[in-house]
Amino acid sequence: MTLISALPASDGYKATGKGARPSAFAVSELATASFGAVGQELARFVTALSLAAKTPEVTVDHRLASLWYGFSFKPDGWEMPDLWDAVAGDYQASDGWIRLHTNLPRHKSAALKVLGVKADRNAVAQALKDWSIADLETAIVAQGGVAAAMRSRAEWLDHPQGRVISRDPLIGWHSPRQIKLRDRPEATAGRPLAGLRVLDLTRVLAGPVSTRTLAGFGAEVLRIDPPGWDEPGVIPDISLGKHCAYLDLKSPTGLSKLQDLLSQADVFVHGYRPGALDALGLTKAKRDELAPNRVEVTLNAYGWQGPWSTRRGFDSLVQMSAGIADAGRSWAKAEKPTPLPVQALDHATGYLMAAAVLSALAEAASGNSIMLAQLSLARTAELLARLAKSETDEDITSAVPADYAPEIEASGWGNGYRLKPALVVGSAKMSWPLPASKLGTSNSDWPSLTA
Repeated sequence: MTLISALPASDGYKATGKGARPSAFAVSELATASFGAVGQELARFVTALSLAAKTPEVTVDHRLASLWYGFSFKPDGWEMPDLWDAVAGDYQASDGWIRLHTNLPRHKSAALKVLGVKADRNAVAQALKDWSIADLETAIVAQGGVAAAMRSRAEWLDHPQGRVISRDPLIGWHSPRQIKLRDRPEATAGRPLAGLRVLDLTRVLAGPVSTRTLAGFGAEVLRIDPPGWDEPGVIPDISLGKHCAYLDLKSPTGLSKLQDLLSQADVFVHGYRPGALDALGLTKAKRDELAPNRVEVTLNAYGWQGPWSTRRGFDSLVQMSAGIADAGRSWAKAEKPTPLPVQALDHATGYLMAAAVLSALAEAASGNSIMLAQLSLARTAELLARLAKSETDEDITSAVPADYAPEIEASGWGNGYRLKPALVVGSAKMSWPLPASKLGTSNSDWPSLTA
């Protein structure tokens, strides 16, 4: 099998443009390579399906790839909600820095309960001054919250979880099986994923990036969230091209509906921690029973083995844990943690997830067995830490008008403009007929089966 397991060699795609995101790390190089991985695997899939006379050429716009690692959507005459809760951020404790992630109410409550204060940033800062970062991290996690102490690269590589992660593959493939792909007569070289049904059970941010990417080449993506769920700071950016529905998976009716959707899906992308799907009754055996011919790709924060494999986490927290924020601080000659200029771990992992989906589809189309794919933000952090930076004297910081497509996108929040696509694969150019929509605005059915 030739399932993707690493970034493609630079001769696997053509990169145009120059410049780099200012960082201690090779953020722009990672952006271009991750887009290249998607393109390379899509080209293999197009070839396996005989949609083109020859293997399509893959072209990545380096500048646009770097910009897509930030926000791809620019509102016209209105502003996107703030990405961060007022309490979230970096704080100095008795022996170092710690980051609290309080965007979700339950995570915020957990941190405030441990600290014994109300939701006031000054009160939080005062309360944690007497804590050690390790003790506070442990206490908040035990309470059901999320936090990360800032560690150096050396400290992380010596940490039990860091040691495990450093030995893990970039994409962990397991459970080989033979599958038969459903016929999709609407698929063409220009729209190779047309008719492909992708069930998306992912949230901020890597998983949604992967399914947005698949939608860009024609996939029918149905995203499922619990009733009332919202991610106001990011949804206009990552719901592009998707149908978004609410389902209560804790109810028998909701779970039954999800099982029905899964049985009709070609691809299942999710971000559940180890054991979480089992708790819903969706064990691997059950998924194999419901959807024996599915491609399945998943991710978590801190990897699939080791003492932190079930720990909740987000890009900004993994940057603290894995030594990225500390290395950035040294690079910037700053006193505070200095994270990456964008949430590169999320974006890179998302594009690698899309590449993994396409890789499995290409293998299946060639008559080979496939496997389930597992990725993690922490393993992507190791990839970034080892990636060499290119020499450049041109910074890529923010988009200019020429970087945006001229068409107005009528999103669910208002009009705006979307960055031009960064990736072309032969005659396949990324496009999204569906504008970004609010969560819960679609029916929980496959549109192609109800039209």
